Amino acid sequence: MEDCIFCKIIAGEIPSDKVYEDEDMLVFRDIAPQAKVHCLCVPKPHFAALSEMDGAQAETLKRCLEKIPAVAQKLGLADGYRLIVNQGKNAGQTVFHLHIHILGGQPLGEKFV
Repeated sequence: MEDCIFCKIIAGEIPSDKVYEDEDMLVFRDIAPQAKVHCLCVPKPHFAALSEMDGAQAETLKRCLEKIPAVAQKLGLADGYRLIVNQGKNAGQTVFHLHIHILGGQPLGEKFV
């Protein structure tokens, strides 16, 4: 998608503070962190929402979710972390390329969502 900021980051057209990358995903630090550690896991295929996934994209997302625990360990989040996926404008999604927020590095509390 040519106007998607995350597609441009994945393509290397926009710099990011990369934490992890493989054939399925890119994990980089959020530029407006909401916790001590706040990264975004972005699947490389472009789709905006879970409701738009096809079978191949669902498999990519599955592989991303399988790899997040190792990325979280690398980030020093052995004491726990939170994953958030905003879906749609009313949920606070501002970039319409599916992405998973990885938050931690501090006590987040029950009401931090």
